[in-house]
Amino acid sequence: MVELTRLDHPRKGAALLTLSALLFSIMGVLIREASLTVNNETIVFARNFIGVLFFLPMIAVRGFRPFRTQRLGGHFLRTFYGLSAMYCFFYAIAHLPLADSMIFTYAAPVFTPILAWLWLRESLTPRMMVMVLIGFAGVLLVAKPTGALFDPKGLVGIGASLLAASAWVSIRAMSDTEPVSRIVFYFATFSALLSAIPLFWAWQPLTLVELLLLAGVGIVATASQLIMSHAYALAPPGKIGPFSYLAIVFSGFIAWLLWNEVPGLTTWLGAGLIFASTLLSLTLPARRSKTPRTGV
Repeated sequence: MVELTRLDHPRKGAALLTLSALLFSIMGVLIREASLTVNNETIVFARNFIGVLFFLPMIAVRGFRPFRTQRLGGHFLRTFYGLSAMYCFFYAIAHLPLADSMIFTYAAPVFTPILAWLWLRESLTPRMMVMVLIGFAGVLLVAKPTGALFDPKGLVGIGASLLAASAWVSIRAMSDTEPVSRIVFYFATFSALLSAIPLFWAWQPLTLVELLLLAGVGIVATASQLIMSHAYALAPPGKIGPFSYLAIVFSGFIAWLLWNEVPGLTTWLGAGLIFASTLLSLTLPARRSKTPRTGV
């Protein structure tokens, strides 16, 4: 096996990650606009269906051999978590301020260390616990606790974070045998098939404008993921990872321009705590583990 040299071009990587964050914010705007007249089930299906279309040219050229696997159960479990997170996240975009919903998306790393400890028996140090507590305090601030503990919409946002973290850990559990392209392919395929089921009772006729919005959601989301993957191939996450948080800034600015949404003080404080916990996690020293630390 040929060993590949890891690239280290932080400026190019940071620029691409910034572009990915901008596209991710635009995806949120398109989802918000589409959700005015299109139900959540249809939006999720469209997002996944376009993800499947991305792989068709690859299959036509290389055949199905790169996607053969003996871990269909693991791929299905990853799909269950990831697809559930997508439903929650898209619902949060439709019903919460855009900046708040984006923050919940980037709060997933807050829960990952605990889930990795429970699931994969990876080490959980006191420093990691401090990181988790700081990040969780930020999540609570964004969720805006009330006398009823949480607003139900805030709970959906927290659910999106937890489910996304579970999806990441499930990817990590398969990363010893499954390359990224194969994981993404099965996620897109299984998600498209599963998200098609609710259309039997949630199907609605779509106008040309709605079709264009849904196509935009899928194309922009796929482009954002591809650019993000390329960015992390150019530079280590520890050097450029924080640039992904620009999606929160972009989302807040766009929401202010389009809908006059101004994030409150608790939103910015919560975002700051989540950002600080992420920086702390990036500075953690590498530790040996029984589980391979393969990137996604």
